[in-house]
Amino acid sequence: CAQLGAQLPPRLTQQPWQLLFCTRRDGFSLQSLYRRGGQGGCPALLLIRDTEGQAFGAFSSSAIRCSSGFYGTGETFLFSFCPELKVFRWTGRNNFFVKGDVNLLMVGGGSGRFGLWLDGDLHHGGSQPCDTFGNEPLSPREEFCIQDLELWGLA
Repeated sequence: CAQLGAQLPPRLTQQPWQLLFCTRRDGFSLQSLYRRGGQGGCPALLLIRDTEGQAFGAFSSSAIRCSSGFYGTGETFLFSFCPELKVFRWTGRNNFFVKGDVNLLMVGGGSGRFGLWLDGDLHHGGSQPCDTFGNEPLSPREEFCIQDLELWGLA
């Protein structure tokens, strides 16, 4: 987390972290993630470990919530640890930061591809290069199975 802390917007680097949601405690449900993650409306860090042990995720400048359209700002970014931290920042090509509905959470998009997506039961997800962040896939496989997921809020 210390490596990631240095990547956050300066106004947030001294903020305390609070674990809002984790699959070990709260179960595998996108609905629960929205319910717990939307509280307080604070910026959020999504940490994912897939079943192959790869760790990656996203920082959202806004609370992760259910929405009809994309939301967020250019402070949003994707990251992976493989083997060291790589951060993919906003390219300015579009504003497809974060969008969530009951069946899907998406971070980054363009041309029908998503930088990171998670399904409604938080068991499966995927990562593709996308216009928003100009990222490489965050996981070795284009589609992955989720072992652990945590959502941290910056109070």
